[in-house]
Amino acid sequence: MDLEKPSAAPPGTPGTQAEGCLAVAIRLPVRIVVLVLVVPVRMVWDALVVGGRFLRDTLLRPLGRALGQALGWVGRALFVWPWVALWRYVALPLGRVLARLGQVLLVVPAVWLYRTVLTPVGHALAWAARGVGALLALVFTGALAAFMWFVGGVLTALDWVLGGVEAACGWVYARLLTPLGRAVAWLLKGVGMVLAAVALGVYTVLARLVRYLLVVPALWLYTWVLTPVGRAVAFLADRFVRLVRMIFTGIGTALYWTARVLLVLPALALWRWVLAPVGRALAVVAREIGEALGHAWRVAGYVSLAVGRFLARLFRWTFVEPARWAYRTVLTPVGHAVRDLVLKPAAEAARAIRRTARQALEAARDSARQARADFRRMLFGTPPEPQPVARREPAAADTRTLGSSTTALMKD
Repeated sequence: MDLEKPSAAPPGTPGTQAEGCLAVAIRLPVRIVVLVLVVPVRMVWDALVVGGRFLRDTLLRPLGRALGQALGWVGRALFVWPWVALWRYVALPLGRVLARLGQVLLVVPAVWLYRTVLTPVGHALAWAARGVGALLALVFTGALAAFMWFVGGVLTALDWVLGGVEAACGWVYARLLTPLGRAVAWLLKGVGMVLAAVALGVYTVLARLVRYLLVVPALWLYTWVLTPVGRAVAFLADRFVRLVRMIFTGIGTALYWTARVLLVLPALALWRWVLAPVGRALAVVAREIGEALGHAWRVAGYVSLAVGRFLARLFRWTFVEPARWAYRTVLTPVGHAVRDLVLKPAAEAARAIRRTARQALEAARDSARQARADFRRMLFGTPPEPQPVARREPAAADTRTLGSSTTALMKD
């Protein structure tokens, strides 16, 4: 196993960094120490993994399956089978008995009452309702015709009255309202013109007064007083801002150089000449330790695999092969003899006993079914045979023709 780190590219290749003497000096001892420390840990880890897999496959998984099957049987025995038995042997026969009683006590009397009482009464009521409806329709038709004749007469009279009112309103509009409206419109037009002339004169006078009393003095005050004063104030403010800026700039420059000389330059020298080299050295050591751990873990895996194969082969030669030889040469013939001489006859006897028990149970079930049928027949009697229903269609032997009257529509 090569413990040296192979270089991916020559040192002068762009994008690669040449290794220093520190990395080369600490690589080999670090890898040796790490390998010595990691090999026992890796072997213990592999032993724990193998033991855990063996325990899972040989003990935990079969135990879980057996426990699941046992819980399933217990759950069926406690929750499923009692309900199935209750439904099959109690609820179902009781439901059938109740259904038969309901049919005998409710359905049959209700059908007889419907056929013999309600149907004739319903037919009689329907015939009476049809007669009353026809009479009411005749009366309503006559009343509606009389009402329509009366409404037509009233509407004709109203039409005559409205025609006279319309003629009178037209004469009043043409002879009285139209001349009066034109006179009122001419009068309002003259008053509006007078009011507009008065408003225009008042507006002109007010505009001249506002211009010469307010606008002209204000413009003169802004041009000859406020503008020079504002420019002087702006000039003084600009000079004051420049003075304050110069003062603060000088103070900031002095503070900057003081902080740079007292804090930044020493911190920069400390970082550049102390912390950076120490950090690079620690990074190289940490990287080498990490790579050494990776190489040592892989080498320990190969060592652990070789040791495990050796132990497995030793176990096979010591225990497995003798057990296989004993199984093939001793236990298999004994098992075949036990199977042929003991187990097969016992299985045949068990099958015969099970077959006999099944036949006995079937005979008992048939006897119980026949007893229930006899008991039901004794309580409720023999069920009536279904009566054939009269059909309006011709028999299958008769053939329909165009000249015969054997169809349902043409039958008498």
